[in-house]
Amino acid sequence: MSEKQISSQAGIFAPGREFFVAPGGNDAGAGTRKAPFASLEGARNAIRRMKAAEGLPVGGVVVTACAGVYELEQPLWLGAEDSGTPDAPIAYRAAPGEPVLLTGGRRIDAFAPVTDHAILQRLAPETHGKVYQADLKALGITDYGDYAEPTWNSTTGTRLELFFNDRPMTVARWPNEGFVPIVDVVSETPVDVRGTKGDRSGKIIYDGDRPGRWVNETQVRLHGYWFWDWADQRMDVASIDLANNVIALKNPENHTYGYRRGQWYYAEDALCELDAPGEWYLDRRTGMLYFYPPSPLDGGEVVISMATSPLMALSGASHIALKGLTFAFGRTDGVAISEGTGVRIVGCTFRNLGVSAVRVEGGADHGVIGCDIFDVGAGGIAMRGGDRSTLTPAGHFAVNNHIHHYARWERIYRPGIRMDGVGHRIAHNLIHDAPHMAIGFSGNDHVIEFNEIHNVVYESNDAGAIYAGRDWTMRGHVIRFNYMHHVTGFKNRGCVGVYLDDMFASAEIFGNVFYKVSRAAFLGGGRDCAIVNNIFVDCTPAVHIDARALGWAKYHADEWLAEAAEKGTLSGVAFDKPPYSTRYPDLADILHREPRAPEGNVVARNISWGGAWYGMRAEARSYLRVEGNLVDVDPLFVDPDKGDFQLRDDSPAFKLGFERIPIRRIGLMDDQTRASWPVRHAVAPGEQE
Repeated sequence: MSEKQISSQAGIFAPGREFFVAPGGNDAGAGTRKAPFASLEGARNAIRRMKAAEGLPVGGVVVTACAGVYELEQPLWLGAEDSGTPDAPIAYRAAPGEPVLLTGGRRIDAFAPVTDHAILQRLAPETHGKVYQADLKALGITDYGDYAEPTWNSTTGTRLELFFNDRPMTVARWPNEGFVPIVDVVSETPVDVRGTKGDRSGKIIYDGDRPGRWVNETQVRLHGYWFWDWADQRMDVASIDLANNVIALKNPENHTYGYRRGQWYYAEDALCELDAPGEWYLDRRTGMLYFYPPSPLDGGEVVISMATSPLMALSGASHIALKGLTFAFGRTDGVAISEGTGVRIVGCTFRNLGVSAVRVEGGADHGVIGCDIFDVGAGGIAMRGGDRSTLTPAGHFAVNNHIHHYARWERIYRPGIRMDGVGHRIAHNLIHDAPHMAIGFSGNDHVIEFNEIHNVVYESNDAGAIYAGRDWTMRGHVIRFNYMHHVTGFKNRGCVGVYLDDMFASAEIFGNVFYKVSRAAFLGGGRDCAIVNNIFVDCTPAVHIDARALGWAKYHADEWLAEAAEKGTLSGVAFDKPPYSTRYPDLADILHREPRAPEGNVVARNISWGGAWYGMRAEARSYLRVEGNLVDVDPLFVDPDKGDFQLRDDSPAFKLGFERIPIRRIGLMDDQTRASWPVRHAVAPGEQE
């Protein structure tokens, strides 16, 4: 991307008018450098008055926020009336080199050591004198949010959380790290899912005597992966049978799949388990907050999240840029964008939020560029837009962002970047350290390119770092020039790199580099996909292709075929009529072929070195075109020991038609959009990049 392109996409321009905002300012003032406004809202209102009186100046308007903390009791709302134009955009930015924090939190200073004998009896003796309490009700704080999760993949997004010195702290739990296994289940209502036996009663058998400490706890819940490795949920404890070592979960039917032995869980939100530095507990009946600080409270800062709406919300607003701002301590999203055109979020930092950093719903040409996103409760960036019925693209994009340590609370199906709809682009991002997906997508005609992804899907299995699933009509995707490495799943039991699940079609997987990724490229019975010109190093296996719709997943395909016979559609799409029939001719012809079979897939000109190449199931093999792959022949990398998988000029792969991959261009770019530089990140134990 050229400097000119970066500037254009980032909304960098020379303004015709500049307003200033600073802590201690006055919203009734002039908004000049010497007489700044006190809030961004004050500046927004001044722009409204200016537009009504004289219109926007040539070059647009910049609102410059000076260094400081801006507490947002209410979100800053920007509507259609607050829009700029292509020639006169509006930007809200941090003053160059000055930290500007937009916070939805409240600092808590009123801590005192715990002295109540009844409370001390519930705490482990070794914590006495180390745990502090603050009375939130006495401070006028009574909204503690909702911790309930009625379904395994719900989004609640109102829970209060505690942060110390800008880091999220942990709700009191046992064990303090990791999980404990389900010893067995009380089989009252058996369930058999694809040959895997479980139970729906929600009664689990435990080992040891630890749950005996929880009998008098009023809020304790278990967070577990109860049946599948990719479906977690927090479940309240209904009762504990100490004589028989049985925990009964409240409303067990809320977890769709049931419960089975060997899965894993931990207990949380129990005062008696507040036994490690960095843990906290809120008694939701009394409003008393208990905290075991990881370092002395003197000189530290405790903040609780308060804002229950996005910190900034843009509805129908267009041609607005947010630059260099930091968003933190809200219970939901940092920025929410709906409809409108051409909003840019550039070089901002999003941290310590309850749900996501940025959420885009509808509109066109919105972009998130150069941002740092970490320590968020759910996903990083979510983009939805475009019209699938007409295949009209929205053109949203996420470029040059560093997204890591996310999905703190909602662990599963909350990717670093999610895109739905038509025609989005995810490029040059660095995504790492997450329990589940890096990128999830649905819809049509998306591009995923030049991203680096590592150390994701570390708490789940049968899950993909890049994932989409279950649709014959979601076509036209390109996944190219990405570097994915160190992705092996929970306890190294195996997950997937690019996972096109349950007959998803179609996508081009071209020119990617996979290093130490289990099931690196995975086609789960899908059609019309291309796995071409990729490098696989120490992947086991490099390629997996099956024919599941001819076997256990036949019922999915049969449902789609029944819809086609009854309504003439597939997944609600008129697949054999324009624009789908002209854009995707293979889809238009699907019923005249063998729709359940993995037809139309090509595996060609790939390099596989180390690990294992072949994961293609026998029942799928006759439908595939596999040709020109270099397998278990030294490809002559430049310096594989240092992770340099560029090919030497004399590589035998070139004789098979292999095309050079632009490896040097993969990952973050050092340019004026980045929120921070240089970027260092732990890749694996003992390694740094």
